[in-house]
Amino acid sequence: MSQSIKIVTDSSVLLTKDEIIDNSITVVPLSVEVAGKNYVDGVNITRQELVEALREGDIPKTSQPALGKFVSIFNKLGEDGSEVVAIIISDVLSGTFNTAQQAAKMTNTKVTVINSKSTDRGEAFQVLAAARDAQAGKSVAEIKEHCADVYSRTSIDVLIDNLDCLVAGGRISKMTGLITKLANIKVVVELHDKTLDVVSKGRSTKSLVKFVEKIARVHEEQNNQIQALSLSNVAADRSMLDKTKDILLGTESKTPFIAELTSPVIMTHTGLKAIGVITLSEKPVPNF
Repeated sequence: MSQSIKIVTDSSVLLTKDEIIDNSITVVPLSVEVAGKNYVDGVNITRQELVEALREGDIPKTSQPALGKFVSIFNKLGEDGSEVVAIIISDVLSGTFNTAQQAAKMTNTKVTVINSKSTDRGEAFQVLAAARDAQAGKSVAEIKEHCADVYSRTSIDVLIDNLDCLVAGGRISKMTGLITKLANIKVVVELHDKTLDVVSKGRSTKSLVKFVEKIARVHEEQNNQIQALSLSNVAADRSMLDKTKDILLGTESKTPFIAELTSPVIMTHTGLKAIGVITLSEKPVPNF
């Protein structure tokens, strides 16, 4: 049985295999470059393999997504007359949104491309909402409105343990990277609508813990319950993951929670031991 609206996303998203299958989601694989060789996410490189590359000192680079891949997928999904809604990684982090827009103009399938302004599990929150809306027979306009609502209730803060990848990617100057590395500075970056901003700096892991405590405090003060939490990471220490979860959810919480490796595309920006603190809240969230 065909579905009138089909959902597409990119492989920076963090979805379980069951979520992808149960919700009929199509995931377009993105690419990364490691040691001069190009790899396709989930095809000839796994998330664990990229972790090992980072441990060996090979800092990856992002690679432009293949326009033809998007066109091919859009064409195939539209063969039965279905429309497509493509929910894509923030244009702050990748050129994938622009590529998907170009592809949408090159196919006979009716395609609506949504800039999630997010990534990883934050993007997944929107993708899952859209997929369930599509299965319920809702319109593209309703899906877009729902995605905007989910975005307003999502926050993405990344605890950065090592600045090497940010420096290599040109998102922080080499001089600043050298100074902070010598001083053992840890930073928190926050993904906003149009920017990726440093919102906290400190000299040790304790500064990262204090920032997580700030997130918890703001939620409590505003009576804004966390409905889902993801600690997407790059081989972070288990003790830090557990501590972060306990601060935000408590030890007895039944709030949906996952702590999985993030995608190779995101690893290129964050480096080893990074933790993405990604929340979906009951009400819109402020910047932390």
